Parts: sequence; C-alpha cells; structure tokens
Amino acid sequence: MIITKTPFRISFFGGGSDFPCWYKEHSGAVLSTTINKYCYISARHLPPFFEYKHRIVYSKIELIKEISEIKHPAVRECFRFMNVNRGLEIHHDGDLPARTGLGSSSAFTVGLLKALYGLLGKIISKKQLALDAIYVEQEMIKESVGSQDQVAAAFGGFNKITFAGEHLIDVCPITISTAKIKNLQNHLMLFFTGWTRYADEIEKDKMESVKKKEEEYKILTDLVDDAIKILNNDISQLHDFGKLLNESWKIKKSLSDRVITNYINEIYETAIKNGALGGKILGAGGGGFILFFVPEENKKKLLKVFKNLLYVPFEFETMGSQIIYYSRNEE
Repeated sequence: MIITKTPFRISFFGGGSDFPCWYKEHSGAVLSTTINKYCYISARHLPPFFEYKHRIVYSKIELIKEISEIKHPAVRECFRFMNVNRGLEIHHDGDLPARTGLGSSSAFTVGLLKALYGLLGKIISKKQLALDAIYVEQEMIKESVGSQDQVAAAFGGFNKITFAGEHLIDVCPITISTAKIKNLQNHLMLFFTGWTRYADEIEKDKMESVKKKEEEYKILTDLVDDAIKILNNDISQLHDFGKLLNESWKIKKSLSDRVITNYINEIYETAIKNGALGGKILGAGGGGFILFFVPEENKKKLLKVFKNLLYVPFEFETMGSQIIYYSRNEE
C-alpha cells in the first residue's frame, strides 16, 4: 500500500495567464503558495477474490471490472495513462471540500499519479509529475483548466511559476526571510463562502474570451513581478501587497460575468469596509474560498463581521506531493 499527501494551493497573482491558449502565444506567470491543507490518496493492489477488479472510494464508491466503466474522470484517465492492468483499490480523503478554488482537482490527479508510480516502484521528478498531470487533465479528460495547479501541487512552496510555448515551465522559489513570510501569513484570512462550483465551466468561459481580454491578461501577468518587488522591499511596505490584490480584483471582475456573483461581491465590499486592504476569490471564481489581506488590528473585526462564514487558518507549506506511507507486505 502507498499513501500520498498532496497540498492545496493559494494563487495570489497571474491566474489565467496559465491557460495554454494564452501562454502558447504569450508568456504567462503566477505567484502562488501551497498550504498545509491536503489531499490524501491511498492505493493498493486488490486481491483477486472479488466480483469486481477495481474499488474506488471518494464521495461515491465504485466497484468496477473495466477501466472504461470508471465514472471518476481523473481516476479513469490516470489508470489509462499508467496502463494499469492489476486490480487496484483507491481511497481519497481531503482536508477541505472539492470545487472550492484551492486546486483540489489537480491535487487529486497529482497525488493519484504519484501513488501509481510508487506502486510500480518508479521515482518521478516533480516537473515530470506536474507535466503528466497537465496532460491527463487537459488532453485526456479534456478539461478547460490552466497549468498552475498541477505544478504547485507537485512542487510545493511559495513560487513564481512561468509558462511559455508548449508546456515550458519554470519554478522559481520566492526566497524572502522567514520573518517576512510569517508577516505575510499573519495578514491573510481565508473564508469559505459556502458555495461550491465546477471550475471547468467558468474557466471555459474565460478561455473563450482570452483574445478579447488580451490587455487585461498582460496586466495580470505583470502584477506577479510587481508583487515580488513588494516582497523584496522593506517589511514596512507589505501593505502594498494587499492593495495590489485589490487592483487584481478589479481586473478579474471584467474577465467573465461568472467570476464574481452578487453574493461574492457583497462579501468583498464588506471586507474592504471593515479594514481589509484587498483580496481575491480563489480559483475560477463563482464561489468557494475567498482570501483577504487584513492588517493585524482589523482581523478581529473581520471575524465578527463574517461570523456566519467559516474561517480557515492556514500556513504555507514547502514539500509538495509526497509519499507518506509505503508497504510492500502485499507483494
């Protein structure tokens, strides 16, 4: 048996420039971090004593004989990609709900691929793991998704990730002091809006309008380097990071009328009125988690105002997808 642990991510700037339809013609970049909230995948070879060949447990339970019968698209296509021929039992558990903007779908794909490679006794690089997950999601499942989530989940850490050409990806860790990282973390507040959504539908809408929004995507990409400059400045200027998130929010609203609902906009405006300097709806938009940059003195006020929303404390993490348990006893 193998158990993998794969982190969820928070993307601060540049989201959308990781769409293949954008970065194949232009350069793309995102600034993101993985956090200490995880997707867990356990995988083992299934003994041949059952009427079914594969057992897959997530929010549903699938007992099937052929890979083609698997309803979970990521499991089905990962099995095909890895040429699975022996019976497998797969279990999924997560610290946070799916379809909420934290890259949970890609964390699942990355974690499952890592587990399947582990069962084969193969070591795979973080970059190849990310590229394999991108291929499975974009080419095999045919999802309208970007490429940042798979890279973040595979590598882990606080990074600038750049995209160019045909999946030319570079990961550059943000090397700032521990004190500054902690200061940034202490200014961030994560809330669950109570709504889940299918990112594929919203992202497809945004991809279809990329050419019409070329100037906006260029600005969103440039904001990544602007944010890094702020992080490299004196710690006293860190509030500019929050203000930059607010600038990004204004641009993001214009990309699709499905990104920001009236409910989400009301939450955002309430946060700004009560001391937040900026924020963003995470992932594709439309629901899920919303992040705010809040000065220390205003955090209690925001907690009071949003008492009906679930507040989720978190910390940055650096490990990326990893195997946390491995046993050969079944062989």
